[in-house]
Amino acid sequence: MTGASRAHSFNSAAPRYAASRPSYPPAVFDFVEECAGRPLAGLRVADVGAGTGIASGLLRERRARVIGVEPGEAMAAEFRRTLPDVPIVRGDGNALPLADGSHDLITYAQSWQWTDTSRSVPEALRVLRADGALAIWWNTTAFDVPWIKDQHARIARHCGIPARSAVRLGDGEAIRRAGLAGLRVARRHIRWQRRVSLDTHLANISSRSAFLVLGEDANRAFLDEERRRLQAVFPDETVEETYVVDLLVATRP
Repeated sequence: MTGASRAHSFNSAAPRYAASRPSYPPAVFDFVEECAGRPLAGLRVADVGAGTGIASGLLRERRARVIGVEPGEAMAAEFRRTLPDVPIVRGDGNALPLADGSHDLITYAQSWQWTDTSRSVPEALRVLRADGALAIWWNTTAFDVPWIKDQHARIARHCGIPARSAVRLGDGEAIRRAGLAGLRVARRHIRWQRRVSLDTHLANISSRSAFLVLGEDANRAFLDEERRRLQAVFPDETVEETYVVDLLVATRP
């Protein structure tokens, strides 16, 4: 299965994605402001791979002037439904449909991995003003929480993908793998939790690309078994999910 196929798989589950995916804590945007040296209010921000608008909505709450960039038709439709007053254009990070030097900040929430960094980094620098910033982040696995670590391993086996390492990359290696070598990069890990129903938790994990490319029938038995496992851990069927946001903010040297 190609990366492009997985990237576009989200269109088959856009409403589920919007309803169940985790958001991001305020500390993410505090750090972006710190690195940018100014508040988000009034900044021209392009949120690329905007999906259903989770990060775009939070940027708008900070009074940023946001535009979403999203390649998927169904995801863009969900974005418009959720954020009717925020503009969105179709496109992706490898060829941004935005003018040279037109934005103060470009953000990628859960979407940088779908780009070719040999193209997406120059594109970001083309679109950014000289003093602009590129911020990329992911909600990552909290491996120190036993049930989350165990579930991650089960998901990897079910989907036929390598399990992620519990050892986090050092800053230098993370910057290199993100294609940001040569830029000034600040990194921060931000831990946070949310409490959701068991149904929402299962919808969340089933909205991941590795699940979506398998299809509903292939996933049904796994999700039924996962429900039984988690009912033993969370008898009230309220799940506490823990995340560690891995956040990198890059500016020109």
